[in-house]
Amino acid sequence: MTAHDPSLARSSGGLFGWLGLGAGRTAGRHAAAPPLQSERPEPPRLRQLEEIGSFLSYHQLEVSANTLTIAWNYLSGADPQLARLIDRQMQARKPVTLAWLDEVLTRPDEIDAEIATLTRLMQRLETTIDEFGKTSRDAHQATSEYHSALEEHVTELEQVTRAGAVISELATIARVMLKRTRGIEQQMLRSEAQTRTLRKRLDEARRSAEEDHLTGLPNRRAFEARFADEFRQARAAAEALSVAFCDIDHFKAVNDTHGHDAGDRVLKVVAESLARISGDSCHVARHGGEEFVLLFRDCTAEQALERLDKLREQLAERRLVNRATDVPFGQITFSGGIADVFACGDPRRALKAADAALYRAKQEGRNRICIAQPEDCAPAALAA
Repeated sequence: MTAHDPSLARSSGGLFGWLGLGAGRTAGRHAAAPPLQSERPEPPRLRQLEEIGSFLSYHQLEVSANTLTIAWNYLSGADPQLARLIDRQMQARKPVTLAWLDEVLTRPDEIDAEIATLTRLMQRLETTIDEFGKTSRDAHQATSEYHSALEEHVTELEQVTRAGAVISELATIARVMLKRTRGIEQQMLRSEAQTRTLRKRLDEARRSAEEDHLTGLPNRRAFEARFADEFRQARAAAEALSVAFCDIDHFKAVNDTHGHDAGDRVLKVVAESLARISGDSCHVARHGGEEFVLLFRDCTAEQALERLDKLREQLAERRLVNRATDVPFGQITFSGGIADVFACGDPRRALKAADAALYRAKQEGRNRICIAQPEDCAPAALAA
C-alpha cells in the first residue's frame, strides 16, 4: 500500500501526539524510542515518516513546511476536511499540486503552528536517536559515527533563520535516519535469527554428544562429567556418594535367539526401569553395550543396594514377550555391583571396585547385587 492510497490507516492525536509533544506530556519527560524487536519489524514513527515521503514523492511535491504539514494532516486524519478534498481529487484522477492545495487551504494560522512544531522536531529527532542507540549495544556501536555526523548537522541547522529551509533540511535528516535505522534493524533481526539458530544447533549438538540415542539416557561421556561434578559437591558437603554398575544377564542369548532388534527393545525396557529411580540424587546412564551405571548422591552403599535391589526384583517378576514373534523372552534380570566412592578414595578407583563387585555377582549366580569389598578398592599394585 502506498502513501497516496486513500485507504491508508490514519492515526488520531495529531502531529503533536506523534512527536510526544502534546499538552499531556510532563515537562522534561521524553518517550523512549521503541526498541528494535523481531516482533516489531518497523517502528511506527519511522514508518509514518516513510509514508510522508512517499506521499510527497508520488504527487511530486517539493519538501517544505507547508507540504510536510499537509502530508501529515492527510495521512494521520488530523484534518478530515483536507483528507476528503485530497481523496476526491485523486478519485477524479486529478493531480494534487501546490497550486491546487493553495486554493483549497484557507487556514494559514494552523499551518504556522505546525511549522513551529516541526521546527522543534529537530531536537526531538536528536533525542530519539540517542535513546534508540541505547536499546541495543550492537545498534549503538553501528550508529555511533552516524550520531556524530547528525549532531554536527543539527548544529548547523539551528543557525538557519528561514523556516522553509529548516524543514527541508529536517526532511533530509529524517529520510537518512529512516534508511539507516531500517538497515540496522534488519541486521539486528538477522543477527537475532542467526543467534537463535546457532543456540538451537548447539543444544542439539550437546544432546547428541551426551545422549544415548537408543535408550534416551545420558551416555558414558555425560556420566563421567556428572560423576566428577557430584564428587566435588559431595566431598564439599561431606555427603555419601555411591556408584553402581548393572549388566543385563545373558543378554547375548537374547540377541542370538530373538535378534538384535528384539535385544534393543530389551535394553529400552531395562533403561526405563532404571530411570524410575533417577532424580536429583540419582543419576542413570548407559555405559555401553548392555551395561548401565548409576550414581547415588547422599546415599551409602547399603542404601543404594536397597533401592537398586528392589528395582531388580520388580524387573525379574515381569514376563516380557517379543511383540514381533509373540515368543516370550523369558525372565529378564540384571546383576549389579556397588562401591562407596569415598571409601575407595577417588571416582576412577570406585568405578573399578563397582565393576569387581559386579563380576562377583555374576560369578555367584547372577540376578543379584553385591557391594564392593575393601580389597576391591585397593590400587592394582596392591591387589595382587
